[in-house]
Amino acid sequence: MSGRGGWRLKTWQFTAAAAVSGLALASAAAAAAGPWDSGGQRTAESRRAALLPGTGDGDHRTEAGSPLPAGSDPVASEAAAVLAPLEAGDLAPRTGEGAREAAAGQAPVPTAAAALEFALEPLLKAKGLGPGATASVVDAATGKELYGRGAKTAMVPASTVKIATGTAALSVLGPDHRIRTTVVAEPGPGYEDGAPPERIVLVGGGDPTLTARADAAGNASLRTLARHAADTLKQRGARTVRLAYDTSAYSGSTRHPIGPNENLAPVTALMADEGRLDTSTSGPAPRSTRPAQDAADAFARFLAERGVKVEGAVREAAATDQAEKLADVRSAPLSALVERMLTHSDNDIAEALARQTALAAGAKADFAGAERETRRALGRLGLPLDGARFADGSGLDRADRVTARLLTSLLARAAHTDHPELRPVLTGLPVAGFSGTLAGRYTDPEAAAGTGVVRAKTGTLTGVNTLAGTVVSTDGRLLTFSFLASATTDPTTAQSTLDHLASTLAHCGC
Repeated sequence: MSGRGGWRLKTWQFTAAAAVSGLALASAAAAAAGPWDSGGQRTAESRRAALLPGTGDGDHRTEAGSPLPAGSDPVASEAAAVLAPLEAGDLAPRTGEGAREAAAGQAPVPTAAAALEFALEPLLKAKGLGPGATASVVDAATGKELYGRGAKTAMVPASTVKIATGTAALSVLGPDHRIRTTVVAEPGPGYEDGAPPERIVLVGGGDPTLTARADAAGNASLRTLARHAADTLKQRGARTVRLAYDTSAYSGSTRHPIGPNENLAPVTALMADEGRLDTSTSGPAPRSTRPAQDAADAFARFLAERGVKVEGAVREAAATDQAEKLADVRSAPLSALVERMLTHSDNDIAEALARQTALAAGAKADFAGAERETRRALGRLGLPLDGARFADGSGLDRADRVTARLLTSLLARAAHTDHPELRPVLTGLPVAGFSGTLAGRYTDPEAAAGTGVVRAKTGTLTGVNTLAGTVVSTDGRLLTFSFLASATTDPTTAQSTLDHLASTLAHCGC
């Protein structure tokens, strides 16, 4: 690299990022392919995860986890190039025996805690982060904390809490789980199987990515659901029906503690396009105050386009036990939903996944039930939960609390070969300077060394700035890190300082 005025990325930084991320490091490629999809890596890990008990679509059990054993081999995987550490001096991703050695964690074990303290402490004490910033750096291969500063202090995490939300959901539902939206027929007086129903019900399963748009873009489509339902209805001779919609999968209030907000629609089991009133797919946007009613009204229009007229007003009503399924559509796999949630910091997906975790346990799918079951799921993974609070799934609630050590432990657990079902927690992390909420960051010369190398989840509320993720050091070790600051006054300076901290890890020989 050149002097402070103009950093240039070395070849190893691009090649390391490609090996670690399984990603073509180009903005267009990242936007088109998502967080990663290179060389069949997702397929390989998905197959392995499917072989483990308790991770499939139809089985909501989970194995109890155990703390990371010292000296274990957690970062090797069936998909060797993913998260494979590089040894110092490598100029390109290695193949053959060299790659296997790297994947097995044969790079030098980090030992110089004093070096990390020397490098990180001045930044953590910088004015930009305010007083009381905390930090944790962990060697993923051993689970050993290499550096900690207030690492056991519970802090407001902002959106970094989504790492916990995704981990909990994947651990109980598995990466292949899909969320269903269903249409059922309610029997009327004298109704017989195969006869035209008098009323049908659109039953929400909690899929916030259900779309009413003509281009479904890989999401479950309300138009497709209407087409299938209309075809079945016409086969039975039904050309006119009454329509209701059912949101009973979720309990309690639909109102998040922050109130009406462009960052989040009302939390309901039925919505289309996250209740967005514009054409956006991520980020803040005007939101409907009645997303379930809007989705049902759109469904009625799509039925009419297919030759089935909806008679009377569309009203809310729970489906009965006697209802017969007419059609359903399913969301993208949970692995893809977790990746999308983390890459774009999607609050609607986060709140939905927290409730899916509650539903998997047979608990009430409200804020309290989601918090309780998220905590239980993480506890079964043997994670340090002292002081933790999961008041919501998105991090918009300032009542949330996590420690820096919990975040690094979550990320290290996701890198462990015992839990390949958790790998989307890592692969969904934005890539510095290239994707998601990090696409426009790492432009400061002090942080530029992390471009394409750092993968991290951002967190931002007024006065709160956080960053947690992974990086490969120059010694070829996969490190997990978290930095939490809750008394910042200048968000731009705070973000730049956090980026610099992560970049410091990227080029440390520790």
